[in-house]
Amino acid sequence: MDIGEGEAATGVGDRTVPAGEWEREPHPSDSLRTFGAVVQALREHAGLSRSEFADIVGYSKHTVASVELGRRMPDEAFVERGEEATGNTGALRKAARHLTRGEAGLAAWFRRWVRLERDAVSLCTYECRLVPGLLQSEAYARALFENRIPLLTDEQLEAQVEARMERQQMLYERPTVPFHFIVEEAVLRRRLGGAEVRREQLNHVLEHTLPRNVTLQIMPLEAEYHSCMDGPLRLLETPEGRRLAYSEGQESGRLIGDSKEVRVLQQRYDTLRSQALHPKDSRALLERLRGET
Repeated sequence: MDIGEGEAATGVGDRTVPAGEWEREPHPSDSLRTFGAVVQALREHAGLSRSEFADIVGYSKHTVASVELGRRMPDEAFVERGEEATGNTGALRKAARHLTRGEAGLAAWFRRWVRLERDAVSLCTYECRLVPGLLQSEAYARALFENRIPLLTDEQLEAQVEARMERQQMLYERPTVPFHFIVEEAVLRRRLGGAEVRREQLNHVLEHTLPRNVTLQIMPLEAEYHSCMDGPLRLLETPEGRRLAYSEGQESGRLIGDSKEVRVLQQRYDTLRSQALHPKDSRALLERLRGET
């Protein structure tokens, strides 16, 4: 799945939580980890142990450790006292301006890819497990998360559904960016959530692939050749012309930046495009599948 658990905690400058009593971040962001590393480096440069630093800034040793490890969002008082304790270099104040939390509803390993998606000049997706997140109906997404093991709380489920629906707005907000999808026919035949959910999902795919910048090809069950048997794949191109890939498995994901590896994956995807049904034939198959429900 591309969406994971996540919820907000307290933020920089939020004084509603007493100092030293912040909640632990459920999914630390890269900026939190970077800020923590800066705190640790400045503290050590000042020749202070964690206990000594904690006494100076007025927080517990455990709180200081959590900040340095990127597990807690520091409040404004921590930043200011930390500055004074490490020589008023200005480094902590500047670093604190860039602090962000992990995005609610997005798995930690997927956040970097989502940020890259927002600026990409092209996006390609191959899926053999489920309907791609950008093409899922709300009922289908809900059925996916209701089947999640371990079970999600109602709040977690709603956060994940909301995150997925919000991410889909890219298809309409970026009408000049080409989105290309290749989906296995078996995925579209699966009755996840029941017949009504499947019917709604097929209608949703037909509707969301109507824009000129969105292309869908179906890989038919009877295909004798298949270049992407190693699993699902995503590819994008950045505004600078760099190509990146993303590969996902059980509870994990990997952003691939090595140019040689990405080139191989791009070749596989391009070959799969020639093996899949033409977009018009794919749409006709979708309509036939809808008629069978």
